[in-house]
Amino acid sequence: MRVSGEWTRYWRAGDRPLEAMHARFERRSYHRHSHETYSFGVTEEGQQAFRCRGAAHTSAAGMVMAFNPDDPHDGGPADRTGFTYRIVHLGPELVEDVLADIAGRPAGLPLFAAPVVEDPLLARDLRVLHRALLGDATRLRRDELLTRAVASMVRRAAARPGRVSAPVLPRGEAVLVERARGRLHDGLADDISADELAREAGCSRFALYRAFRRAYGMGPSDYQRQLRLRAARRRIARGEPIAEVAAGTGFADQSHLTRWFVRCYGVTPAAYRRAVR
Repeated sequence: MRVSGEWTRYWRAGDRPLEAMHARFERRSYHRHSHETYSFGVTEEGQQAFRCRGAAHTSAAGMVMAFNPDDPHDGGPADRTGFTYRIVHLGPELVEDVLADIAGRPAGLPLFAAPVVEDPLLARDLRVLHRALLGDATRLRRDELLTRAVASMVRRAAARPGRVSAPVLPRGEAVLVERARGRLHDGLADDISADELAREAGCSRFALYRAFRRAYGMGPSDYQRQLRLRAARRRIARGEPIAEVAAGTGFADQSHLTRWFVRCYGVTPAAYRRAVR
C-alpha cells in the first residue's frame, strides 16, 4: 500500500501466528493500541517516537523495539524526515514453542523490560529474518532464521523468564475491572454506555476508568475498540467480506473499520486480506 511518500508491505503466515510489515511513514501516526503478539521491530532510517509503559521513547536507525503481548503503545515520526522500519509479530505460543525446542523442555515466556534496545547483532538477526519472510526464502530457511532471532532476542534483551501477566491491582480494583472487562468481551458489538459499564462493575465511572487504565494502559473505550479490531482481523483472515466484518464487530461501516485498522495496524483491511491470501 502506498500513499504519497509513505508505503507498507505486509506478510502473514497462513498456518501460524507470524506476521511481518515493512513500512515508511512520514506523517502517519499510530493511535494507542496493543497486539496479542510479541512485536520486534528495527528502525532502518529516521527516528520513530512513541510512548510505552508510561514513558516516552525514541528508536533511531539501527535500534530495536521490543513489545510484550498487550503492551499499549502509540508511535509516529520523531521529525519531518519520517522513518522506515521493519517489524515482526509472533504469537506467544510460537515463541514458547521455539524456546521449548531450544531448551529441550517446556519454557516460560520471556519479558522485555526495555521497549528500545541498542544492539547491532540483535538488529541484524531481526533484519535477516524479516527479509526472509517478505522475500523468497524457503520455509526451512525461514524456520531456521526464526529460531535464531527468537533465541537472540531472549538472550540479548529479555529481562527475565516468566509468564506475561497484567499489573497487580488491589483486590477491590481487580474485581471491578474484571467485571467490566467481562462485559466488554461478552458484548463485543454492543453500544455500551459508561453508566452501564460502571453499574456492571459496581463503581463510579471515574473509578472504573482509573482502574482500567492502571490495569491495561488504556480506557474502556480504547479497550473495546481493540477487541473489535482483533475480532475483525481474525474474521478477515478467514476470508469474510470486509463490510460484513465491520457490521459484525461493532463498527459503523466499512470506512469506519478501515480508518481504525490503519490507525492501529498501519495497513487497510483489504491489504491485510491480500497478505493473508
